[in-house]
Amino acid sequence: MDFAIAEEDKMAVESLKRCVEAEVLPLIKGKCDKAFSPELAHQLMSILNPYGIGAGWLPEDGGGMGLSYMTSGMLYGELARLAPDVAGLAYVSEGAAMKIYRRGTAEQKARYLPGMAEGRIIGCGAVTEPGTGSNVRQLRTRAVRDGEGWRLSGEKMFISNATVADISTVLARTGENEFGIFILDRSVHKFQSGELEKLGLNGWSFGSITLDNVYIGDEFRLGDGTSGLSEAMSGFERARAWVAVISSGIARAALDDAIRYATERDQFGVPIATHQLVQQLLADMACETEAMQLLTYKALAALDAGGRCDLPTSMAKVYASEAAVRVASRAIQVHGACGVTREFPVERHFRNARMLTIPDGTTQINQLIIGRELTEIPAFLGAAGRKTKPRSAAA
Repeated sequence: MDFAIAEEDKMAVESLKRCVEAEVLPLIKGKCDKAFSPELAHQLMSILNPYGIGAGWLPEDGGGMGLSYMTSGMLYGELARLAPDVAGLAYVSEGAAMKIYRRGTAEQKARYLPGMAEGRIIGCGAVTEPGTGSNVRQLRTRAVRDGEGWRLSGEKMFISNATVADISTVLARTGENEFGIFILDRSVHKFQSGELEKLGLNGWSFGSITLDNVYIGDEFRLGDGTSGLSEAMSGFERARAWVAVISSGIARAALDDAIRYATERDQFGVPIATHQLVQQLLADMACETEAMQLLTYKALAALDAGGRCDLPTSMAKVYASEAAVRVASRAIQVHGACGVTREFPVERHFRNARMLTIPDGTTQINQLIIGRELTEIPAFLGAAGRKTKPRSAAA
């Protein structure tokens, strides 16, 4: 297995780094304690667009760069190291663009993809609801046929980009066991969105979308209105890999800050990096950061290979998000009392990392997915799993 990174990928990451340091960080300084305004969010997307952020996944015939998931993951990892709130904003929008590219009509693609590819249109995906959580099949938002359109009613909760998105791809029940995806366009449809205060990643919008008998014409329906669940589930695989990417970026930032502090902070006349237990903390952090990066690369490679990849993406999501919390916690320990103050960045790294153990399936939900893939036996309560037998009994 070749672990070497292509020279062009190194150059792309370095170019993005220079852009973020020169143009993005000054814009968001002091503005990450509450959700970015729609104006700032659009400005950030426009700045980053030429560097493959926000439209890198889109094939060239969709107006994007057609980057591999591996290359895109490297770019997003560097962005997450420097500005994880911005990385979250961008990857969620990019996911909405991919749904339109994969399922949209020629008219829908022409209407939305150019703007999304240029960073002028921000998207989000609305799946989760109050009371349903990870049990997507139990969602209550309904789309009822009304003439040549649909009436949508329901509430979506914990939606990334909820208050800054121009469009949202909404999953709704269209029948007893049928689900459709609809494009909710803020310039056309009347709906409410609100922001939720949260633990970390506060610059990244996270809120609710309320639909009260909203009429949506057939021209805003993605696909046939019955296969939305499969598209949503395939999107989760990609999202889990990207949670791992962002977690890895946060862990790298925490490690960098801990090394810097340990080599600069003097105690008893010497840098604290000379203390054996401080070096042990740094060594543990470095090992976990490297391990999560490798698992994340494996998940990205699986996405590039095509086909279902629940196992590697769930494994990357579980390990990277949980390990990032441990790495950030050790970074606080290296800083001592300074680590729990807002004068130093490591407390923010900890809060940001802790956020990522929850979205796109909690750690525990993804552990059940991993167990199901390993044993071919679903452990979800009430799951109507496929008929299976233990691997040891297989012919």
